[in-house]
Amino acid sequence: MNLKSREKGKYTIVEIEGRIDTSNYEDFAQQLQIFIDKGVKFIVFEMSKLEYISSSGLRIFLSSLKTLRAIEGDIALCCLSEKIKNVFEVSGFLDLFGSFENIDAVED
Repeated sequence: MNLKSREKGKYTIVEIEGRIDTSNYEDFAQQLQIFIDKGVKFIVFEMSKLEYISSSGLRIFLSSLKTLRAIEGDIALCCLSEKIKNVFEVSGFLDLFGSFENIDAVED
């Protein structure tokens, strides 16, 4: 898993590449906590290069969403492949997150 981030208006765009699974979900959680500790409140995950996500990875998304909403922040998803979108949909998580069709739709 590789994360790259950049700012776009009030959003921090986090591009995820690779897999989020039992071998690295704790690293993913730590990296998200670093963003939150730095004061980031609005995250958009650009997921076009995410190949796989396990239930452990989904839990990190959910816990981060709860943390950010507690401080009036939010998480949105962007550019989900059909495979990843299906994982979020089957788990019931897709309805919990806002989404953007593409990165250009993210407001500045």
